[in-house]
Amino acid sequence: METAKGEKCFHSFASAIMEVLEKILAAAIELFGQYGFKTITMDDIARRAGVSKKTLYQHFANKAEVVRDSVNWYKHHTTESCMGSLMGAGNAVEAMVKILAFFDGEYKQMNPMALFELQRFFPESFKEFKALLIERDVQLMKENILQGKAEGVYRDSINADLMARYRIETALMAMQPSLLVNDRASLMNVALEIGEHFMYGIMTPKGITLYEEYKLQYLTNTTASTI
Repeated sequence: METAKGEKCFHSFASAIMEVLEKILAAAIELFGQYGFKTITMDDIARRAGVSKKTLYQHFANKAEVVRDSVNWYKHHTTESCMGSLMGAGNAVEAMVKILAFFDGEYKQMNPMALFELQRFFPESFKEFKALLIERDVQLMKENILQGKAEGVYRDSINADLMARYRIETALMAMQPSLLVNDRASLMNVALEIGEHFMYGIMTPKGITLYEEYKLQYLTNTTASTI
């Protein structure tokens, strides 16, 4: 009986800790996404999370640890969302359009300098982020391309592994400050233009017909000039 009570108390305590941790990670990634990684302080993170600075330091020794864990946390959640789109779609084209729509919503909140600052000021965290992209996102993209080839909506001649890697690299390119991107609006436009360019490059006529239909369904409120 006492053992059962002890286990219940332990699980309640662990759940409370995880709830606080989730609040901190969510607040941190929200701030980093909006303002970049350089200027945000531990005070800013504690304030946005609604916790004391003491509580924040009980979970993280310094800002670098917050950056690492919040970026990994964010990457996990976005991958889960992409997996949900892939599994819940009727075909490969619908899955890809739903993913484009999901990231369009993300880019609306993102500072174009964020990824650049992550790479420059927290290179180890960026390295982990890039490794997760290669490990998970490239594989998901490859599976989508193989599915699309089997469904006849993607061209049978394309190299699934190469095009999956190409798609992820071009997505990263859109999140770097450049002649293409200098504010949130241009980030959204460029990301959608690149995504659409990629899709037209791999689709069959059957796939294009589906794409035009799903575009109206999922992307009608976007700002890209081609949509």
